[in-house]
Amino acid sequence: MKKICIIGGGNLGSSIAIGLAQNSASYSITVTGLKLEHVEHLKSYGINISTNNAEVVSGSEVVILCVQPGQVDRALKEIRDVLTPNHILSSTATGVSTEEMAKVLDKPGIPIVRVMPNTATAIRQSMTCISGRGASEEQLREIQDIFGAVGKTIVIEEELMQAATVLGASGIAFFLRYIRAATQGGIQMGFHPHEAKLIAVQTAIGAATLVSEFNDHPEMEIDKVTTPRGCTIEGLNEMEHQGLSSAVIKGIMASYHKINNIR
Repeated sequence: MKKICIIGGGNLGSSIAIGLAQNSASYSITVTGLKLEHVEHLKSYGINISTNNAEVVSGSEVVILCVQPGQVDRALKEIRDVLTPNHILSSTATGVSTEEMAKVLDKPGIPIVRVMPNTATAIRQSMTCISGRGASEEQLREIQDIFGAVGKTIVIEEELMQAATVLGASGIAFFLRYIRAATQGGIQMGFHPHEAKLIAVQTAIGAATLVSEFNDHPEMEIDKVTTPRGCTIEGLNEMEHQGLSSAVIKGIMASYHKINNIR
């Protein structure tokens, strides 16, 4: 079994662990936390837990660092003595480059990979972007296989990791905000809250699946729904008059500009 340790059992670390545990029996997963009670809930998924980062890393093959950017240096210093070139070190920390991590480790030959999944790993529907420093194609494929078990993956240049964080990770929140707004609109029209949410959620799933399965531009699917003088085009035009597309793009770019100062 491939031995994977996840340092940091917060929302993202826990989501990755749960998704892997539920999807594959070929991984032995250990998650560390500052206190055992913070990661105790993971035991019900067959996931090992610990508070000793160095001990867990020494017995693992793949290390996934899931800590806040400001905690990266401390975590790396805790484990650098037990890291070897046989390990693959991956990190989800926003804005911390592979060069910065290599400098802290000061230990040549350690493959370092940046990964940016999202919390949909828990339901195996993540979008994970990957870039590597000193990692072989085989090692990158290994990381792709791991995160491919919890969703889709793409290998990108490291300079795009900030943008990937906004579009793929923050993007979960952006889409959820639309679902909330659509639910509120449904309630105003007369649906009970649970009915409005069900309709909004399933419609969002359907829309995303149409684009994914048919590989069409979104506008091609929009054209299938809009009819001359119909209610759909009336609603779409009103949303655009109120700045829907512009607001989304501005929001994405605001997150992108902020991410460079996240630390």
